[in-house]
Amino acid sequence: MNTNELVIQTFYGAFQQGDYKTMQDCYHPQITFSDPVFPRLEGRQVYAMWHMLCEAGQDLKIDFEAVGAFDSQGQARWQASYRFGKQQRMINNAIEARFHFKDGKIIRHEDRFDLWKWSSMAFGLPGTFLGWSSFMQDKIRKQAARGLHKFIARHPEYQ
Repeated sequence: MNTNELVIQTFYGAFQQGDYKTMQDCYHPQITFSDPVFPRLEGRQVYAMWHMLCEAGQDLKIDFEAVGAFDSQGQARWQASYRFGKQQRMINNAIEARFHFKDGKIIRHEDRFDLWKWSSMAFGLPGTFLGWSSFMQDKIRKQAARGLHKFIARHPEYQ
């Protein structure tokens, strides 16, 4: 296992334990992150997002596989299983992750998953019928951004 693969293994191993501080330590200070819900986060925003998700994920279960990396890039597949929202709907989200490294740390992290499929699990029939639409996807992104901003406001270390 090379150094970059070890960083990815450490990152997801920490995520399994809800250890956001170790996750943050895997990142370069100039980290950028994107996924279908958070299309562009930078630096402390990324740190805050993982802290928020670990704190909120009381029943969060993380599995990961297919970790691979070479000089400056890497990838992994991971699965997040958790209950979401007032209805406590079960989410089983399959995610493809891509990484870029600098100075032995992750400098760019891109997660890809099907937001329509996620919205179907999260919101039931409304998510199934509208989850493909830009209206619904923008609404999901705005709600997530508001949640992250509120979290950051309560945690001065991310301001």
